[in-house]
Amino acid sequence: MQEDSVRFEDLKLAGPLLGALRNQGFSVATPIQAQAIPPALEGRDVLGIAQTGTGKTAAFALPILQHLSEMKGKPAPRTTRALILSPTRELAAQIHQSVTAFANRLRISSAVVFGGVGKGPQARQCQRGVDILVATPGRLRDLMEDRAISLQDVSFLVLDEADRMLDMGFAPEVRRLAKTMPSDRQTVLFSATMPKDIAVLAGELMRDPVKVEITPESTTVERIDQKVLFVERLRKAPLLREVLSGETVGRAIVFTRTKRGADKVCKNLKDDGFGVAAIHGDKTQGARRQALADFARGRVSIMVATDLAARGIDVEGITHVINYDLPVDAESYVHRIGRTARAGASGIALSFCAPDEVDALKAIQKLTRLTIPVDAEHAYHAEDAAAAALTGKGGPAGHGKPSRNRGPKRFGGPKGQGKPGAPRSGKPFRQRRPNKAAGEGGNRG
Repeated sequence: MQEDSVRFEDLKLAGPLLGALRNQGFSVATPIQAQAIPPALEGRDVLGIAQTGTGKTAAFALPILQHLSEMKGKPAPRTTRALILSPTRELAAQIHQSVTAFANRLRISSAVVFGGVGKGPQARQCQRGVDILVATPGRLRDLMEDRAISLQDVSFLVLDEADRMLDMGFAPEVRRLAKTMPSDRQTVLFSATMPKDIAVLAGELMRDPVKVEITPESTTVERIDQKVLFVERLRKAPLLREVLSGETVGRAIVFTRTKRGADKVCKNLKDDGFGVAAIHGDKTQGARRQALADFARGRVSIMVATDLAARGIDVEGITHVINYDLPVDAESYVHRIGRTARAGASGIALSFCAPDEVDALKAIQKLTRLTIPVDAEHAYHAEDAAAAALTGKGGPAGHGKPSRNRGPKRFGGPKGQGKPGAPRSGKPFRQRRPNKAAGEGGNRG
């Protein structure tokens, strides 16, 4: 243990909370927990900037549980004392699971509400009154309109993954909800990045917050071994098959840009004999929950997902994140690869870059302030795409001459056939100075 490590016992947490943490094997606080918990226990508003996988849930849940344990009586019917807002159903469910585990030695009630399932059971829980309510904004608004819940008694408000919440267009809803709460509440806001709109929202909702920033804005986790693999778009499928057949791949998430693309990749992998499930916005809540459960329990080793799963999916043992399609939004890259290398582990992030995705790659490198090394040793290396990345001559798919592809030297085939190796490290991709005339990562028409 490092000399500067902080134990939970040093943070003045109540005995029942320390006992629950010990039962879960937690003794040393992560940096975000060590810095955010003390001011939160003092009743201060906290603005936390930290990447996914750094322990933010405990950083806001433990102080709330301690405050609630010191309050007398029970919440009134149709009210809640603490509200935790989450951008997605999956993240809301995981937050509630963590809150329940931390509170297992306390007489504190909690509930989680989100869309995609019937409102009836959720409404009945809210009508009884709960100490902690974890919710997505849309379903919470529905329940408020049905008079199943009121926010008049909220003493603690948490906005988790606030930047994602704003990306999904929830800012007006969050502001409307905040207006129905007491102004003297304690507010905690956590975000992986700190764009201007988050700063504006924090200024509106918070009072003299303590700012806790663990990692520089928009940087990636150092324990992740990142590589970019240049490949023609039509050859991504066999490249993926080759990579996933490697001996080093244990549990992997494959990210696609569209829901249709996720379904197609999932079907192809199933046809090749891989254990795989897909998760995206068109799936029912039951199907999404089942896919996550199968992935977490090892029934399938591969999950294909859209950016819906880029945050809030906390599954142990993810060895690889594969960007089958580079994200349109460069910040999503940070959140995607953050699914691996969690809780002190290491991980591998591979990004397939077709010729029409070179600008997206440049935007990612500019945002993360990293030069992502190139793996040029795989069987489907597209030399023209790599050259375009160096010269800045990227363009729409289908334009220009076809790549001089080396052909499938080690065709992976269905899982278990052949002996394809894991991708090998290559020379670093050296980015040229941005072209001010064209605009870095911009549209060249």
